[in-house]
Amino acid sequence: MPSPSPENPGLFIRDPYRYSEAMLIIPPPLVACLECFDGRQTDLDLRAALVRITNDFDVGEIERALVETLSEAGFLEDENFARMQQARRQEFAEQEVREPAHAGSAYPAEPEELRETLAQYMDGGARTGTDGLFAIAAPHVSPSGGWQSYRAAYQALGPELKDRTFVILATSHYGEPERFGLTRKRFVTPLGECATDERLVEWLAARAPKAVEMEDYCHSFEHTVELELIFLQQVLGPEVRILPILCGPFAHSLYNGGLPEQHEGVKAFLDALGEMREREGDRLFWVLGVDMAHMGARYRDDFAAVAGEGVMSEVQARDQQRIEAIQAGDAGGFWELVRKNHDDLKWCGSAPFYTFLKTAGKARGELLNYEQWNIDEHSVVSFAGMAFRKG
Repeated sequence: MPSPSPENPGLFIRDPYRYSEAMLIIPPPLVACLECFDGRQTDLDLRAALVRITNDFDVGEIERALVETLSEAGFLEDENFARMQQARRQEFAEQEVREPAHAGSAYPAEPEELRETLAQYMDGGARTGTDGLFAIAAPHVSPSGGWQSYRAAYQALGPELKDRTFVILATSHYGEPERFGLTRKRFVTPLGECATDERLVEWLAARAPKAVEMEDYCHSFEHTVELELIFLQQVLGPEVRILPILCGPFAHSLYNGGLPEQHEGVKAFLDALGEMREREGDRLFWVLGVDMAHMGARYRDDFAAVAGEGVMSEVQARDQQRIEAIQAGDAGGFWELVRKNHDDLKWCGSAPFYTFLKTAGKARGELLNYEQWNIDEHSVVSFAGMAFRKG
């Protein structure tokens, strides 16, 4: 993305998978050279690009420095990257618990400060009652930006739900398409440690092995389960029991037509999840960790986006169409809207929403709060708080 530092312009690069902790800013003149690292061009192509940029034939030192810097940071597909990748994956696989990845950045790392912050976010909310309530949808955007929608969703929960298993269907931003990421690990946050329902994890993995990524490494850094968990712990106590499921994108259907369940693995997992819902009944409560549209410069659009203005007014109307399909429990109608223009609204929550609609049975959805938020000066994310009751 563009460098966030005015004093250091250029292209900011980091590794979302956290194989590497390095963060680099590539100066503007050298940004075009990155196209040479595509696996097809050669050292000669890179040298020619540097000569054009510098108007100097003596570019050997710049070339070496650029290649070495990218390699040492783990940003080239080479032996160093392979070692870093293997080490991180093995480290996560051997951990007994999933440690908090976003404490101190997305939310306070100190327990008391986190409790106070979450209490402020939840303050003033009025409970809507749990009659027939079996699911909520909340954002996974930074709580500081989306707290009103978090509050709208989580204020519906009461202590009578404490002993249920909370099935968290969350967006996997970097997971494999048509795959669902599972883990047996307990999750830790500054508020405490909660158990993962291993019995249900094993059952899903056995029923749909081709669609499951077991001990999915994406769990180690993905924020979409973690942010739901801190709100669950704040409302119901630290020892809630969860079934965390990361939903990879349904890319095949999105770009080739048809419905997601026409993919064999996806169908097997949706069938298993639906059977689990029928069998477990009220022992489960469903939580969707989902954002909606992503628009503006940060998301590769050729325009600056401002919440509630200009093109974002049109986005709100289109978001509303999708929300209405969700409220009606119309999975097919929802997916048709998503597939249009290959989801130019870039709803990262489309896979969890569709997974829920296909497996939840008859439900009545209620929109509790809708928001658009400028995540930066030129980019907007939309999201909502929703509740679902048996219908």
